[in-house]
Amino acid sequence: MTGTTPSAATPSRSAGRHAADAAPPWPAPFAARPVDATVTVPGSKSLTNRYLVLAALADGPSRLRAPLHSRDSALMIAALRQLGATVTEVPGDGAFGPDLEIIPISLDAAAADTAIDCGLAGTVMRFVPPVAALRRGESHFDGDPHARKRPMGTIIEALAGLGVAVSAPDGGPASSLPFTVHGTGEVRGGHLVIDASASSQFVSALLLAGARFTEGLHLEHQSREDAGRPVPSLDHINMTVAVLRGVGVTVDDSIPNHWVVSPGPIRAFDQRIEQDLSNAGPFLAAALATGGTVRIPNWPAGTTQVGDLWRGILAAMGATVTLDAGTLTVTGGREIKGGDFDETSELAPTVAALCALATGPSRLSGIAHLRGHETDRLAALVAEISRLGGDAEETTDGLIIRPAKLHGGVVHSYADHRMATAGAILGLAVPGVEVEDIATTAKTMPDFPRLWEAMLAQGPTADEDGAGGTQH
Repeated sequence: MTGTTPSAATPSRSAGRHAADAAPPWPAPFAARPVDATVTVPGSKSLTNRYLVLAALADGPSRLRAPLHSRDSALMIAALRQLGATVTEVPGDGAFGPDLEIIPISLDAAAADTAIDCGLAGTVMRFVPPVAALRRGESHFDGDPHARKRPMGTIIEALAGLGVAVSAPDGGPASSLPFTVHGTGEVRGGHLVIDASASSQFVSALLLAGARFTEGLHLEHQSREDAGRPVPSLDHINMTVAVLRGVGVTVDDSIPNHWVVSPGPIRAFDQRIEQDLSNAGPFLAAALATGGTVRIPNWPAGTTQVGDLWRGILAAMGATVTLDAGTLTVTGGREIKGGDFDETSELAPTVAALCALATGPSRLSGIAHLRGHETDRLAALVAEISRLGGDAEETTDGLIIRPAKLHGGVVHSYADHRMATAGAILGLAVPGVEVEDIATTAKTMPDFPRLWEAMLAQGPTADEDGAGGTQH
């Protein structure tokens, strides 16, 4: 396949850059010894924000235990409060913050017009508009500058197909942020055909609210431009379906590309949130990058999180991976193996960082939709791996990464948390790596630099004699 040169593919770094303009680049710690650490990470963003939406639509008060507290979850909480939900922090036993109690939105009451800040959170800009359509009043949606570039047409068209008016600021048709949802207090529902090939979040957004539609929802995916083009990240849709069933919603997904949600109540719940297995990835990757060992306790035996794929991915890259008594242990080998990795979804930036350290070539495929994430992740990964002397190119639906000697330099994050953590992984094995705007990791993992440095501090000190971090 024809690759795209880094210079042509490099996305803009000006959008939503938090404090990048003021803060100097973060010196990524170089691992002087194989890491040997036990790490616990905060709660799952995907589960936290799904349960927050369902709690706002439930038939009574709900509680989330050990939820994620991050920029994305704070944006979701603020959005649901704007729509009329009451979200209160209460003491809990989680290591990363309080529990949440949620009193649902009163959908029957007339509501004042409101403004919702989506930031750069895909779950907010896609999950919340169908909820806003269920209340009476206008809800104005906008977000960070780059959020206006993220695919939104499908959710806007879907609402229109359900009889919900959505307009641009000038009153005309909308296709992206900013836009206004004109809620009337109910949504008809019924059979709806969408093209969700750009993001699985379009499907999840409609399923989460579908039980509160008058006729429920029969959602069907049909790709317009490329016949048979699938919905990406089906694991995230499976998560949504499982969460819905867990709160009493009937969902039939027995026919591929069809999801039928029966109308009815969403049962109030008391739910503990699993730790974020995708965010555990950079820490597990540290075991391979340094030839060391990382343990993650409380790893679920069964989960809907896409991060559970780490067990197979890291084993394929040469690690020893065991799950025993709820603790996942990953030990890196003498080298990192390249290979073919299909549909790594949100795990791709971490996988790509390890591939840049591998002894053989790698191909990542099935991830074309990453071009519409927080940044164009495929272009960004090619640009930043190349910036450090690596050999990477884009393909139609992914990346090819070949072995190359890397050197230090500044890894740009593009206001993308997973680009920032990919830079941290490379810094373990390559001296002199710095990461621009490390604060962007607060999107889903507050205090990432502290957690990262604490992981390294558990092993031998950096000033002891030894081989140090190495490129494989």
